Amino acid sequence: MSVVPMLAVASPWAFQAHPEVWFLVLAIVGLGWWASHIGTRVLPVGVPVATPFQKCAFGLAVVMLLLSADWPVHDIAEEHLYSVHMLQHMSITMFVPPLFLLATPAWLARLVILEGGVSSKVLRRMSNPVVAGVLFNALVALTHWNGVVRLSAENGAFHYMAHLAIFTSALMMWMPVVSPIREHRLGPPGQMLYLFLMSLIPTIPAGWLTFAEGAVYRVYDDGFEPWGIGVISDQQAAGAIMKVLGGFFLWGVIVVKFARFAASERSNRSQRLYDQDRT
Repeated sequence: MSVVPMLAVASPWAFQAHPEVWFLVLAIVGLGWWASHIGTRVLPVGVPVATPFQKCAFGLAVVMLLLSADWPVHDIAEEHLYSVHMLQHMSITMFVPPLFLLATPAWLARLVILEGGVSSKVLRRMSNPVVAGVLFNALVALTHWNGVVRLSAENGAFHYMAHLAIFTSALMMWMPVVSPIREHRLGPPGQMLYLFLMSLIPTIPAGWLTFAEGAVYRVYDDGFEPWGIGVISDQQAAGAIMKVLGGFFLWGVIVVKFARFAASERSNRSQRLYDQDRT
């Protein structure tokens, strides 16, 4: 993805520009600016374009996307440390996509996705829990295949397109949980079961990376050991990140949703008992 010729990179830490990442981030910021202006025209007077939480979620998502996709994280992840590559993947699949969805106001989603139109039908099909879950995990599994990892490390354009594909599939994967349009979400019990299943599948490649005896990805065995991290320790750390960080995050979301669901059920039960006593 770098525009700097390889011969010019004398040090692994040398700055490398990634204009495609800057363009993507600027396009997203531009979309946010457009939404803030169009909202004042389509919403009733006095209705806010976005809540403070949505604004914070958008800003955090943009910053996390830029940090995880630009220099130096991208270059370390692509060329030297698979554990950093895994952190990068965690960011663009587990953290940034749900933040962008949470940042999107319902009115904007309905404006962009015309209800009953082709885009709405395609989105409903692609964000179906079964379709989205299978597609996302299939792409995650594919990106751990040795040939894909090697091609991704050697071809910047392929690496960028692979990240774009997995990021898009992650957006679809999160839609049943945090879609800005409530009708596209599962009910709370369904969301918890869905996230539980999403937390199980990554354990397979994570275990494979953690317990492999030799170097799984030769492309990362380049002799350069940043911070003294060898290739075996690096891939073991990558497996642990995939299992622990990704799994704990999903389970954390499940715990929060369960607590909210239980509180809502208690409140509804108390209200029903109160109504019965009054009658």
